[in-house]
Amino acid sequence: MSDLRGLMVSAPASGTGKTTVMLGLLRALSEDGLKVQPFKSGPDYIDPAFHLAACGSASFNFDTWAMGPGLLNAVSARATGADICVAEGSMGLYDGVATRGQSGFGSSAETARRMGWPVILVVDVGGQAQSAAATALGFQAYDPDLPFAGVILNRVASPRHERLTRVGMDKAGLKVLGALPRRGDLTLPERHLGLIQAVEHPDLDAAIAGYAAFLRENTDLAAIRAAAAGVPGPASVSPLPSPPAQRIALAQDAAFSFTYPHLLEGWRAAGAEILPFSPLADEAPDAGADLVWLPGGYPELHAGRLAAAATFRAGLRKHAQTRPVHGECGGYMALGAALIDKQGARHEMAGLLGLVTSYEKRKFHLGYRRAVLNAPLPGHAPGAALRGHEFHYSTILEQPDAPLAQVADADGTPVPETGSCRGHASGTFFHLITAEEAA
Repeated sequence: MSDLRGLMVSAPASGTGKTTVMLGLLRALSEDGLKVQPFKSGPDYIDPAFHLAACGSASFNFDTWAMGPGLLNAVSARATGADICVAEGSMGLYDGVATRGQSGFGSSAETARRMGWPVILVVDVGGQAQSAAATALGFQAYDPDLPFAGVILNRVASPRHERLTRVGMDKAGLKVLGALPRRGDLTLPERHLGLIQAVEHPDLDAAIAGYAAFLRENTDLAAIRAAAAGVPGPASVSPLPSPPAQRIALAQDAAFSFTYPHLLEGWRAAGAEILPFSPLADEAPDAGADLVWLPGGYPELHAGRLAAAATFRAGLRKHAQTRPVHGECGGYMALGAALIDKQGARHEMAGLLGLVTSYEKRKFHLGYRRAVLNAPLPGHAPGAALRGHEFHYSTILEQPDAPLAQVADADGTPVPETGSCRGHASGTFFHLITAEEAA
């Protein structure tokens, strides 16, 4: 199998502009006729939808904490036949957790090293000049085995600022692949310490086209393409995760937009039928579905419409009389008794579980999760160990039902958000990534 040539777009920290660079690069390479395969290093569930919009190819998460070697190989095999892979890092290049997961600690550096993808470090040079080279040099030297392509200077204030910054990079022996002038209109809208969903952007395609044009003007695309490298593709490929049912009614709209792409790909590859429906449009799940799955999203922004969606709620309740219904994060909240929005208004939800959540007093919940099931979750038996990720701001006010699982963070510390179950209904605050691989 040919080498999976690619690049890792990373940065010293979040907020440096790497997503803008990533989207512009995906679009520019696609415009040049390349078949581009995007990836997201880590558990982020927002960025892959932007990647898809930028280059037309589904983006897959590559997660060295949650995924074992078999699933990592299965995910990397999505790049077979691509001309170039481009992966976007999470947080800073070396940021991960303290305790090793199935394959590593979850850092973008681990992904780059495993795949042989040279790192493009996006450096925000605002407020400094030659000193930026010390930061970049430290990132290169921190792991001598990590392939390093060079740096893109971001938020350059003037030609003089660029010249001085390049002097530092030249002294450090670091290749400058581009210098991006400071522009306020290149900021993507954000919510909850992350981007808004791709489906919510008012004119996403035009924005990405602008990023691509900006990169063409201010980076050396030929040098960036030439820097791509990679390891050979896997000799044997494990299957992606199997479907939890044959016919799956999947909620899909602005309130429920997130399911990991590798799960959907695995479900479809195994012959499952995905039956999308929109709770916001007051649609009931398909009456012939074996399972209803409510993914995460932002139901708190649409709580009034969901509370008024009588057809949707009646359909859920009818299904749950005989067949399983499962919700993740936002979907879990929608299965509960009520959701209280940030203004303090109470909205009645489906009532399949007793969960009551509130955004009036927000509490931040973020991190990897390892869950050992107390009760069955669709596709997984009691006792199964699952890996996932939790990211939300809601506070539990009431949770009277039986806990679904024993849940801990990446370091093994128990967390109170255990999920819950009642009858055929179940829910978790963590987004499922995969079941643990056998040793």
